[in-house]
Amino acid sequence: MSYVVTARRWRPQTFADLVGQEHIARTLSNAIRADRVAHAFLFTGLRGVGKTTAARILAKALNCEKGPAIEPCNKCTNCTEITAGRAVDVLEIDGASNTGVDDVREIIDNVIYQPAKSTFKIYIIDEVHMLSNNAFNALLKTLEEPPPHVKFIFATTDPQKLPATVQSRCQRYDFRRISLEQVVSRLKAIAKDQKLKISEKVLFTLAREGEGSMRDSQSLFDQIAAGSDGKVSDEDALAALGVADRQVVYDLGAAIVGRDCLRAVEVLDGVHRLGCDMRRLTRDLLEHFRNVAVAHVTRGKVLPEIPAEEVESLLEQARALQPADADRCFRILMQTDEEVGRSAYPKLVLEMTVIRLASLEPLVPVDDLLRRIEKLGSADSGSVGGGSQSGGSAAHRGGRATAQAARRATPTASTGSGRTASGRTASGPREDRADTGARTDSEAGPSATPRSGDSAPGAGIDGAAACVAYREYVGSRVPTLGSHLALCGEGSFDGKVLEIEALRGFRADYLADPTQTSGLEELAAEFFGRSVRVRVQPVDKVGPEKQESAAPEPTAAERAEAVMTNPTVQAALDILDGELTEVRQRRSRDRGERI
Repeated sequence: MSYVVTARRWRPQTFADLVGQEHIARTLSNAIRADRVAHAFLFTGLRGVGKTTAARILAKALNCEKGPAIEPCNKCTNCTEITAGRAVDVLEIDGASNTGVDDVREIIDNVIYQPAKSTFKIYIIDEVHMLSNNAFNALLKTLEEPPPHVKFIFATTDPQKLPATVQSRCQRYDFRRISLEQVVSRLKAIAKDQKLKISEKVLFTLAREGEGSMRDSQSLFDQIAAGSDGKVSDEDALAALGVADRQVVYDLGAAIVGRDCLRAVEVLDGVHRLGCDMRRLTRDLLEHFRNVAVAHVTRGKVLPEIPAEEVESLLEQARALQPADADRCFRILMQTDEEVGRSAYPKLVLEMTVIRLASLEPLVPVDDLLRRIEKLGSADSGSVGGGSQSGGSAAHRGGRATAQAARRATPTASTGSGRTASGRTASGPREDRADTGARTDSEAGPSATPRSGDSAPGAGIDGAAACVAYREYVGSRVPTLGSHLALCGEGSFDGKVLEIEALRGFRADYLADPTQTSGLEELAAEFFGRSVRVRVQPVDKVGPEKQESAAPEPTAAERAEAVMTNPTVQAALDILDGELTEVRQRRSRDRGERI
């Protein structure tokens, strides 16, 4: 007797034998019991999940000599002939080979004839989506109102290619992907029947490679069983399939999670020498980090379909890796999968990706950074007390000011690798500012109470002299604000209101900003020893004498030096454990001016 492959020998012959499609079997059985069987069915689903098999079982149940029966007897002439594929009243048509109108016209011409010996004449069209549009159109009328003795059963893996007019005339049944446990259970029964010794680990590998298709998994089973002598070793099975041992995937994952580049490269090199497919390994890693993220967020309550022996290893890595870091690894591997597929050097591409993954620093949530900066600011504020010296900085002016400074100072820093100043990749809004340190000072403002009497530097000074002295004081405290005031007009001071004349446009808008004005008023309170209101008056031109005596605008080097030496920036870098190597200037979107 000739050899018959496992997929054919173990093909289900009753609805009860269908694996993973219990909802389909139950519905069809109930329809037969209630005598409410439709005239046209559409079976859709992944390859190898039982669509054509279910069509044959339905045909046998309808044409069984003891039926129509809920389950075919598989003993009568009709059942045995349908099982063997030689029943004259059950016609199986390959839609991929019979795509034209002429093929469909032959069906239309024959449906008027009564079945030769069965109750129904049944047409099973596999891969029906391959029919041409003209063929579908020719079939529509017959499909909608066929003779009472005719049933149509369509099977397809691509239902979206069927015209809506066809789908609306059929009862649609969606076949599910078969779970790993169900495939493994069936493979165990097959191995026991064939007296073949094979480990559960290999069976899970076969089921995983089958990707939910029972037929594909059984074909792989035949492949590894063909070269065995009654026992299949794990090594021989993996070599025959050309896939990596699952332990390799977990070893690579552990090396990446532990940031052990050497170990990761060694594992990958060993797998490559064994001839493992690099793209398949990339996809295994991709699935692995997805599993790690799911195991982490569900605390192991909802685990992917994995063998029990792998659960602990997965949970261990899930506890060590945050979901955001697993997501980064997943997205990098998604890009690598495409590159490995089209590269002439897939091993090199995957190797560099593994090194990159093993070198990634963990993400630090922005909220955690801000809490640490707030805590530092509160501690510094408490140590300074209520007074404020002229050389003080925004870092010593309260937790809120320090946090604001960090928000502006941190994104400005750029390391050689393109990451943030911390050396880590952090998520959150970015805002580049050239005068980060200076703006921070002005925004935070001095928190000390106004000095009184002769202790205030500007006590007793009025008029234009007070304006000049105030500008010099601001320049000593906040250099960037001082450089802006140096290019303003003389202004005036009446003891309560200090008016600043600023050129209309960027400079006036900058100084009139409520945050800058608030800082100027706090500095004025320190200088004059009393509360003073600061008002910015936009003008079209400042006095020529002022233009001549105005201090030049700081150079890029001076600006960079001011930012790098700013105490607030230094505090932020200490918290972020980073290094500031570059200060960039942002240009105004409207006028192209430097800010």
